[in-house]
Amino acid sequence: MADNLTFDTHPPAKAGECVRVSPLVRRIVANNPGPITFTGTCSYIVGTGRVAIVDPGPDLPEHIDALLHAVRNETITHILVTHTHRDHSPAARAVKEATGAQLVGCSQHRSARPLFEGEVNLLETSSDRDYAPDRELTEGDRIEGPGWSLTALATPGHMANHLAFTLPEEKALFSGDHVMAWSTTVVAPPDGSMGEFMASLDKLKGREESVYWPGHGGPVRDPGRFVRALIHHRRQREVSILNRLAAGDRTIPAIVAAIYQGLKPALVGAAGLSVFAHLEDLVARGLVRTDGTPCLDGEYRLA
Repeated sequence: MADNLTFDTHPPAKAGECVRVSPLVRRIVANNPGPITFTGTCSYIVGTGRVAIVDPGPDLPEHIDALLHAVRNETITHILVTHTHRDHSPAARAVKEATGAQLVGCSQHRSARPLFEGEVNLLETSSDRDYAPDRELTEGDRIEGPGWSLTALATPGHMANHLAFTLPEEKALFSGDHVMAWSTTVVAPPDGSMGEFMASLDKLKGREESVYWPGHGGPVRDPGRFVRALIHHRRQREVSILNRLAAGDRTIPAIVAAIYQGLKPALVGAAGLSVFAHLEDLVARGLVRTDGTPCLDGEYRLA
């Protein structure tokens, strides 16, 4: 991990509790904690009176009830989804049915690239293929309500269809799983692409937002500095992988064992997919070679 990258692991709130985190934003955390989701998925309510919900979360009845209870005397005009992982989008259907709100946001599920011959998508069960928005948003598309507006910003990488949403009235960004204060983002092929992820981080470097509200964990403060640290961290991870190849490691398990020492067993699979994403990008850039198409059980060497 890069020396200048410090994560905030303070839990944002207990599950089901509606907390006002800024004048325009309330947050409810779903009860789906885990090694990838931290304390649970953060759902956000934007505005007062006529409101939007960003990332309604997993299909958990108690979480859906908490969202609806929090806005029981208000009107939900829009439901926005950053990406189609099952911890972010499935509750949108129940909220839409209960309120008649318009479901907008990312496109339907798609991967960063097609499956190669014989390849198995290890993330298949994590994808919400039933998600069907009333309107797909693209970069620059905007929705608004009294005193607030949300504008789509394309941030592919974690998933090919990943969007973030700016809230200019508070110089805030709903960053989904692209940038989080508690951990680095999992980037796993074929749904994710390291090349696209790095390009999306570069895109954020010069922006003016002063706080990010992520899909898991607490807010990202001083996001410009944090994003630069994330880029450095990923480049250092890339260097570590190249160094392991130079030392003679040829397989993903060998590289993971060398550079993720002390990793919790539950995260070994995610680490392997992350190394695979880096290797896929390095092969595409001509820095690493492999026989045939890059794959999880392939052998790799320096170009």
